[in-house]
Amino acid sequence: MQSMKSLKFSEDLIPLVICGDKNTTWRINDEKNLSSGEIISLKDHFGNEFGRAEILNVRETTFGKLDVKDKEGHEMFSSDEDLLKIYSGYYGFQVSLETSLKVIKFRLLDGN
Repeated sequence: MQSMKSLKFSEDLIPLVICGDKNTTWRINDEKNLSSGEIISLKDHFGNEFGRAEILNVRETTFGKLDVKDKEGHEMFSSDEDLLKIYSGYYGFQVSLETSLKVIKFRLLDGN
């Protein structure tokens, strides 16, 4: 049996996902090839599952072209500079407004 695809979230974002405030995530280099309709496992950085979700929509764009809909359901940043600094830290390389990413909208099915 094929294992379920998963997305990892940092500890501070997990409560936002569980309460439903966060239902959008932005990912660089999505090698999992996530697509609409898939059921995925939501995990913390240690790999512990804290819930499952259905992917509603996946859209490719760049940080510089994120629109209002892309930002709905995502944590906010004080500035583009702040956003790029945080994502550079997440991924370990310099992220710019030209960096490609996937905007993943999901619906929480159950949370622990």
